[in-house]
Amino acid sequence: MRENGPGQGHCGRGTGEATVTTAPRRWFGGGRDESRRADAQAAKDAAAAAFYELDTAQRDLRISIETIAAADGSPEARRAGEGFVALGQRIDQVSHVYIEAVDAHDLDRAELEAAAATRATQELTRAREELVRVKGELDRFAQGLQPLLDKAETQLARVAPARERARAALLAASTALDDVRGKGIRADDLAARLAALGPELTKLNQGAAQHGVQETVQRADRILRDAEGIRAEAARLPERAAEIDRRLVSLRTRAQALRNRADRVDPVLSELRRRFSAACWQDLQHVPDQAVRDVAQAEDRLGEAARARDEQRWADVTALVEAVRGALDSTDEAVSAAQDRLTRLEAVARDPQAEVDRTRFAIRDAQRLAMAGRSVPDPRHARPLDEAVARVDRAVAGLEGRHPDYWAFLLEMGQVRDAVNRVVSGIRTERGQA
Repeated sequence: MRENGPGQGHCGRGTGEATVTTAPRRWFGGGRDESRRADAQAAKDAAAAAFYELDTAQRDLRISIETIAAADGSPEARRAGEGFVALGQRIDQVSHVYIEAVDAHDLDRAELEAAAATRATQELTRAREELVRVKGELDRFAQGLQPLLDKAETQLARVAPARERARAALLAASTALDDVRGKGIRADDLAARLAALGPELTKLNQGAAQHGVQETVQRADRILRDAEGIRAEAARLPERAAEIDRRLVSLRTRAQALRNRADRVDPVLSELRRRFSAACWQDLQHVPDQAVRDVAQAEDRLGEAARARDEQRWADVTALVEAVRGALDSTDEAVSAAQDRLTRLEAVARDPQAEVDRTRFAIRDAQRLAMAGRSVPDPRHARPLDEAVARVDRAVAGLEGRHPDYWAFLLEMGQVRDAVNRVVSGIRTERGQA
């Protein structure tokens, strides 16, 4: 209580009654001051509590806004961010008023006057009311964000599992490469592909806050897919190497066999020349020499493939092996063509009627199908079938003479049957659609 209390003047008059009443008046005045000081302190504490609650709510809401921003790039999410910024400005304003009110009044000062305590109470109470009001706005804003927040949290829940799967796949790929290297296989191309995933992993670790949920999940999926591919290829490398070794041996054996078969084409050609007209064998004249050249070229490529295998250039080995296989397939067909030609020509020379009967049977079968359910054939079907009959007759007539072209006859019969089959296919398609 202050030294110069309200009863001080009364004591200065020197009256006994004044002396009796001075002490109670000093006590009453001091009580009012203490009460006002207590009221001011209570107002200060209430304002501080409101300030703390608002600050805490703002921090929590900022986390929610950051969560939404990381997971959602929609206009609604952007408007939520803008609304939070506007709220933040109002929060700054009322916080500034509160801080000024606190700084303006030292409630612990011994000389605090009643009027000053009253002003402090009023200003701190108004500050608290503003803090509470803005806290209410903040709460309502947070409630309106809940659907966006729920959606964002659901999206973010995908990030951690996707990231862990990607990391696990990278580890598995690295382990598989180590295992393969332990078996003496370098797998340099796979190692380079794995190293190329390093920058992607760095971005993945930076997380959704920097790159967004969708992009982060998609990046994790790409890393997972690429790492799984590397791991699978590394796991297959030992068997792939063994398979390539087997194929190289097999292709060398096949090339040698074709070289030997090519040497036997000349006697077949001699038989064709002796027994049949030139038209039956002229297109086969080049086969022996061409086969020898093709086999030699295939053997050269096999040598390249073997060197690539030693250097573990697996892609080059595979390409060369496929090229050699294709070349040997073509050579095999050419070498086989001579013997096949002789066999077919011998058969038709003995009995050309068998080929004629086979073709005419196909024509009659097509004619029956064309007439099924009809009294008059469709001209679209009748014309090509009539033409097929005429072509057979002309081909048979062409066999008359001293040196018939049996090969042309065989080709014509095959073409007639192909034409008849096209008519049959067309009829069946039309009736299937009807």
